[in-house]
Amino acid sequence: MRYHKIPDETVRRLPIYLRGLLISAGQGYEHISSQFLADFVGVQSSQIRKDFSYFGDFGTRGVGYSIEKLAREIKKILRLDAMRQVALVGVGDLGSALLTYSGFGSYGLDIVAAFDVDVQKIGTTINGIRIEDLSEIDDLGQRGIMLAIVAVPRASAQSTIDRLAEAGIRGVLNFAPCRVVAPPRVKIVTLDIAMELARLPYYMPAGGSSERPLAGDGPQQGIS
Repeated sequence: MRYHKIPDETVRRLPIYLRGLLISAGQGYEHISSQFLADFVGVQSSQIRKDFSYFGDFGTRGVGYSIEKLAREIKKILRLDAMRQVALVGVGDLGSALLTYSGFGSYGLDIVAAFDVDVQKIGTTINGIRIEDLSEIDDLGQRGIMLAIVAVPRASAQSTIDRLAEAGIRGVLNFAPCRVVAPPRVKIVTLDIAMELARLPYYMPAGGSSERPLAGDGPQQGIS
């Protein structure tokens, strides 16, 4: 079953709810109310109920939600009810860290292939994954891999996305700090870590001890 006309923000929040449910289950809870889940993940309970209403009625009045059942339903909605294989392109510092990150499994995601252009990396192994030559990404579709993570330099991002689309990839998490485009059949989510970090100083008090003027922002010398 596919869901149509669901707001992107609702889909964006579903993994947040799933994380809260998985943590609550790990703490021994079997049921959870929308208010408890809201407090746990930092979302209004009315928003949670509205988001869930797009997909059905998962709760029981006076009891709340069965954590196991709700987690199963969210995984089904997100198509995470079966293990999804993922390819990683770019095994620099960030890519190497992603290969050793253990949190993907909780969401039914498994990085099973990694690619790079560096001859010193090709053929080596990180966390059980052998690094392959980038020229081998063209057969990803034949290997049943439909998701990819791109952690390459900005200059290589668009050409990498183009090749992944041609190889049959349907979803890409892009860490390259630039805008990329893909055919309509390919969903792109771009996460620019530096840009996200750059939002935070706006919310901080002015005059912090760690502040220093950027080059060219200080007082001008020798100007009358």
